Amino acid sequence: MSQHQDNEDLLPTQTEGYKVGEKKTLEEYQTLDANDESLNKWKASLGLNASGAAAPSDDPRKVVVLALILKVDGRDDVVMDLSSAAAVEALSKRTIVIKEGVVYSLTIRFKIQHDVVSGLKFLQVVKRKGIRVDRSEEMLGSYGPNVEPYEKQFPPDEAPSGMLARGSYAVKGKFVDDDNNVHLEWDWNMDIKKAWE
Repeated sequence: MSQHQDNEDLLPTQTEGYKVGEKKTLEEYQTLDANDESLNKWKASLGLNASGAAAPSDDPRKVVVLALILKVDGRDDVVMDLSSAAAVEALSKRTIVIKEGVVYSLTIRFKIQHDVVSGLKFLQVVKRKGIRVDRSEEMLGSYGPNVEPYEKQFPPDEAPSGMLARGSYAVKGKFVDDDNNVHLEWDWNMDIKKAWE
């Protein structure tokens, strides 16, 4: 599989006719149409009126992806740490085992700092022996900076099952926003097996 194909697999879908709005600073959003009640509700939903939303000056990231969490009823959550470059590197060398046919859900935990992020999306491509077997794209939404992390849980899904489904898979994930800023891109591996280890 070519590098070009890998890049295309993780391109976000473009909605025809959609145009990204004019970029504004955090201060501009806070003072924008201060008397507009519906706009004030929207700003509050982004956390623009929250106090203590300052970010560390030594961390320029706008989106800090903290973890990707695999939740399965009756089992401890599998937490994949994505909070730092070292954690992402460690994850790329780790293989997550998933029992075939199990129903699971993914949760993403992330922080927004410094500025508003519009149209944050999570993309994931799963390949087996270099051939794409699954691609998902989830719109997370728009968020303002906040000290507390945000969490987004996706609807339940079912792991493939059967002899042909068992084996090793390579997974690539990506966070991108409406301005095509890539906030994080990482690789991890999973094995689908007959039973949990």
